[in-house]
Amino acid sequence: MNICFEKNIFLKWLVWHFLEVPRQILINLKNFLRFNINYFSIPLLLQTFFSHWRRYRESYGRGFDPKHYAQVFVGNMISRILGAIIRTATIFIGFFFEIIIFFVGILFFIIWLILPLILLAGIYFGFKFL
Repeated sequence: MNICFEKNIFLKWLVWHFLEVPRQILINLKNFLRFNINYFSIPLLLQTFFSHWRRYRESYGRGFDPKHYAQVFVGNMISRILGAIIRTATIFIGFFFEIIIFFVGILFFIIWLILPLILLAGIYFGFKFL
């Protein structure tokens, strides 16, 4: 007893609904997660975590003037600390959206799988309340 998939529309629907589309949903979820990581530039922000903010830095110049040297050092440290603070906030926001995208994608995946049951329950309760 050989059942041909090309002629049985119900079997084609089962394969499409429970194999092909869930695989595509997971591929799309992976693409959304990768996009979010790249959109917030998280790997680059981690590599340049203690770099100057917007490359704002002063040169120490020639000679040795302790007052000028201390002033430039403090200014450069403030620039680095400001850069680290802003990068930290951006990384946390990026990870926050990463978590949201992950859970929304998993929720969508689960709803897709139980959608036929929701449809059957809707038909059943629709006729029950008639």
